[in-house]
Amino acid sequence: MKILRPTLLTLACLLATPLAASDLPALGDASSSIVSPDQEYQLGRAWLNLLRGQVKSLPDPLLMDFIETSVYRLAETSQLDDRRLAFVLLDSAQLNAFAAPGGVIGVNAGLLLHAQNEGEYASVLAHELAHLSQRHFARGLEEQKRMQVPLMAALLAGVVAAAAGAGDAGIAAIASTQAAAIQAQRSFSRQNEQEADRIGLLNLQRAGYDPRNMPSMFERLMRQYRYTRVPPEFLLTHPVNESRVADTRNRAEQFAGNGRSDSLLYQLMRARVQLHYENTPGLAAKRFRAQLDENPRLDAARYGLALAQRRSGQLDEARQTLQPLLQQAPNDIVYNLAHIELDIAGDRLTDAEQRLQRLLGLYPSSYPLRQQQAELLLKQGRAKEAEKAFDALLAERPNDSELWYLQAETRGLAGNIIGLHQARAEYFARVGDYDQALEQLDFARRRASGNFQLAARIDARHSELLDEKRAIDQLLR
Repeated sequence: MKILRPTLLTLACLLATPLAASDLPALGDASSSIVSPDQEYQLGRAWLNLLRGQVKSLPDPLLMDFIETSVYRLAETSQLDDRRLAFVLLDSAQLNAFAAPGGVIGVNAGLLLHAQNEGEYASVLAHELAHLSQRHFARGLEEQKRMQVPLMAALLAGVVAAAAGAGDAGIAAIASTQAAAIQAQRSFSRQNEQEADRIGLLNLQRAGYDPRNMPSMFERLMRQYRYTRVPPEFLLTHPVNESRVADTRNRAEQFAGNGRSDSLLYQLMRARVQLHYENTPGLAAKRFRAQLDENPRLDAARYGLALAQRRSGQLDEARQTLQPLLQQAPNDIVYNLAHIELDIAGDRLTDAEQRLQRLLGLYPSSYPLRQQQAELLLKQGRAKEAEKAFDALLAERPNDSELWYLQAETRGLAGNIIGLHQARAEYFARVGDYDQALEQLDFARRRASGNFQLAARIDARHSELLDEKRAIDQLLR
């Protein structure tokens, strides 16, 4: 786990110097007089770039695609007006999820470990979307008018520290500078939590989930961590007690109909996360096999066993384990990607390509399939084709830092040195390191000096990133 840079920790010290009255936007509601929606968006995206640079993310296209799709489905039936969402999947086994201004949704992979079905998982994210739709950050600032935008920056810094696992020393350093602000916020946050529960329950019902999954999740977490000295971060920021559980359960029971609680796809994603945090693939294989022995029809356990066998080098056994799943669902993306990974691990690249092409014919817009295609082209030594494949993906996912990182490596292998520096610049910009980003564009500009049009495009991008850097410095000042 990376350690927070001092610049992030000092965000917690930015509680002084409130904005002058003439600097405040006047956009209608009381909270907008403190922080406008546009300010929230800018600050949230700036903070997301800083977060990406400080906290280890989990580069798993299947998991990310599932999270994005499920959250957008919830957003469609939510009260959220601005649905320009951005996502970060943190490589942490701790239970946590958070929403930050600007439509930023953060999910710890550990949420899938703790939420035993999709309904419980959705209940957490519906709650977080409610925080966004009700603009609780801005309303919290409206309650503390003297603190203005710097309070938001400090609170976001606290989220960074918690997500990064800063430990007691890091938390103490932050707490010492924002204790008064946090104490003032807590009294207001109880009302926010109740409102987010109420609106989240409604959103769950509208999205087709059983709202009773929310109190079930809260109740189980309360029992599980009742005697724990240090509960998970989610329970520190979203305290659960008997009255809250009773209130959400009473409200959930008022909704007609049951709705759904789980899906096979969620359990498949959960198996991926369980394997990711298992130190020994052999132990994971034993656990999944025990589940299959108890219930041979448990497809998620069979899928997890196949992944565990592949990780431990048992490729033939993994193919045999996977075969029944492919027989019953021959066009399933998750199962076929598992087989493609087996073929690649066994150096059967032609077989992997044929299977991948067939799936892309069925699902041409699938982000996980298209990223696998680009990576397979790279393994086949077809770097220029891989570069084009990554370009097509980046045209649709321009803020995906992981894709920019892969594209930089690909362009280097393809001999596109100017493009390598450009891709590195985009990667560094999306992890909040604008100095390195600008330096990479300087390298690209020097190499492109003989190409007027290319040099002009690089100059224009250099100016854009410099403006972004100045705007972020101004926001966090």
